Parts: sequence; C-alpha cells; structure tokens
Amino acid sequence: MGLARYSNTRDGNEKTIIDALRRIGATVFPLDKPCDLLVGYRGRNFLLEVKLPLGPKGGSAHSQLNDVQKDFAQGWHGQFEVVRSAEEAISLLTGARISSNLSGTFLH
Repeated sequence: MGLARYSNTRDGNEKTIIDALRRIGATVFPLDKPCDLLVGYRGRNFLLEVKLPLGPKGGSAHSQLNDVQKDFAQGWHGQFEVVRSAEEAISLLTGARISSNLSGTFLH
C-alpha cells in the first residue's frame, strides 16, 4: 500500500486501542495523516483519530484536534471519529452504546 506509515510519537493509548480492535476481528492500519488509524470492520471503513482521555479539567493540548485535523474533519465528506479508549473504539465499530460521552465525534 502507498499509505504513509507513522513516524511521529503516538498517543499512549493507541496500542491498547489497536490491540482491542484486532481482537474483535478488525483490520487496523496506522497512518500518519490525515488521522491515526484506518480501520476495516464487517465491510465498513472507519477513519479514527486517537486522543488521550480528557483530564479532570478538560484534558491537555494533546487531547484536542490540531488545526490540520480540524480542517480535515470539517472538509471531509465521510466518516471521521475521535476515540479516547478501547471501549469507545469498539463501541463505534459494533454500534454498541457506552455510558461515556463520545465528544469529539465528527460525522458528515
């Protein structure tokens, strides 16, 4: 594949999310841009941006989308999601409901 592999520092929770998605049968391909992960599951494709969970006061700069990611999310005419945990990512793929807020989700 001609997709760029990641060379930058990854979010600390990304490996846990990738491992969890692969355990449920998803295909996961780490990307560099425009987001962190290209995921295939049951005939559907998902673009996922992994961010660290928000802290008690709303998180840090690393838990928010940067300007490039915001521009991509607003201009993309497809699905683009922000996930902060393995549970959120699995819920997104399977359509299950979870109790936490999926803030940062962008659907067009």
